[in-house]
Amino acid sequence: MYGTRSNGSQHGIVLTKPCVVSYMLDAVEYMSSKNLANVKITEPASGDGAFAIEILKRLYISSQEFGFSYEKSLSNLQFYEIDQEKIAELKVNIQNFLQTINIKQTTELVVEEDFLIAKSRKCDIVIGNPPYVRHERIPDEQKKQYKKKYGTFKHRSDLYIPFFEKGLSLLNEGGTLCFICSNRWLKNQYGEALRLLISAQYKVDYIIDLEKADAFQESVIAYPSIIKIDKSIIKCITPYFEIDSVKDLSGIISGNLKPAKKLTIRSSNWFINEPLNGKSFSHLELIENQGFKIGIGVATGCDRVYISNNFENRVENELLMPLLMSRDLRNDNFNWHGNYILNPFTISGDLIDLEKYPKAKKYFLENESALRNRHIAKKNPVNWIKTIDSIKFELQNQHKIILPDISGNKNIFIDEGNYYPHHNLYYITGRNLHDLKILAAILLSDFVRAQLSTIGNKMNGGYPRWQSQYLKKLRIPKINSLPKEMLKELIDAYEKVDHVKINALIQEKT
Repeated sequence: MYGTRSNGSQHGIVLTKPCVVSYMLDAVEYMSSKNLANVKITEPASGDGAFAIEILKRLYISSQEFGFSYEKSLSNLQFYEIDQEKIAELKVNIQNFLQTINIKQTTELVVEEDFLIAKSRKCDIVIGNPPYVRHERIPDEQKKQYKKKYGTFKHRSDLYIPFFEKGLSLLNEGGTLCFICSNRWLKNQYGEALRLLISAQYKVDYIIDLEKADAFQESVIAYPSIIKIDKSIIKCITPYFEIDSVKDLSGIISGNLKPAKKLTIRSSNWFINEPLNGKSFSHLELIENQGFKIGIGVATGCDRVYISNNFENRVENELLMPLLMSRDLRNDNFNWHGNYILNPFTISGDLIDLEKYPKAKKYFLENESALRNRHIAKKNPVNWIKTIDSIKFELQNQHKIILPDISGNKNIFIDEGNYYPHHNLYYITGRNLHDLKILAAILLSDFVRAQLSTIGNKMNGGYPRWQSQYLKKLRIPKINSLPKEMLKELIDAYEKVDHVKINALIQEKT
């Protein structure tokens, strides 16, 4: 349904290790040492049965211990699956297990429906590993349905977001949801509506960061976490654990493992409600509140057509703008590779008249099929030469801080009005070059990096992401209130890339 990954597996299907399954079932107290006769449990995306088989085993042992009818209690279980191959595997695995205990299946346990569309019953536990499917891989018809049905399915939400909303809506009072899932929604913009919903109506027992642990049966870059949420009006401080191995999960239940931090689950931002490192933010200010503007570079929808370092005699020179890309800012070097972007806009923001540009017309027509195949061109076929983002002439000539999305650079570069930024670069404009250097120095500080690691997601290698959604949340000293001598020192430290000096100066004001 969602396409095939490079390893041959299907998008959305990442199988959970048995030890993680066992931990999660222990966490929601679905244990064979308890009377499970009347506990209703739902798994929204069952795959081949990692959770389902363990649930069946635990229910059977409980029935032997407490003397209730196992076959009758099977009616409390529902395992949803939509992938036909997985449905077949799941049914075989369930039947094989039931045969080992001499039980004939009397209840249809597998629900062959889309969990997000199906009419589902209330339950006490929702547990599992919801599908990981990026927004662009979700079929358009499903997207329309989900957006109508789920208020949390906003922006470029991954498919697991509505799984949370639907799962939480099914809980009986006192019920529990426990998912192993990507942790991106905890800080990203597309997770904001879900965080607001949970903050208002539920209690988060804990969150376990599994980025360093190997939680799945195959090697995937999924940035997983386990979250346990109760349907309860009782609020509490939420422990946030970071573990290096799935073996450490047992230490959380036993209480032997201390959390890395504690979160106050309120509003949409769970990670910066409390002062950072014990310090108040009251004397600090947001970047954009200080006269700066944060933006992202241009997306074309077909870079191979619009971007090249060899447009010579193929298009009119007046349509070309020097383009800065992330590879131009690597290894602490600012090294432009000579790429240009073909700009289809006039200075007033309209599309160019191709009849006035015969070379560009010929070039666009040669690439017409690829350009018309883009989503933006299908929406508006008349303007098929349009890039996804409009190109604003004035941006090229402005002084601007340039920040690659993911960067291991020790320095932050400033373009003094020579280039237009590509979409994998973020930029900050405003005020003047003098003040941009001060801001760049502040952004180089450990104080800012600590904020980024708190409010933003890190990539492999621990590098922070300079995304606009995180930049807009950073709080920094009010530049206008800093002493003139300190401002001079910050500029000098920036130009010398003197992190020690920068940290010492910022430490005084934070």
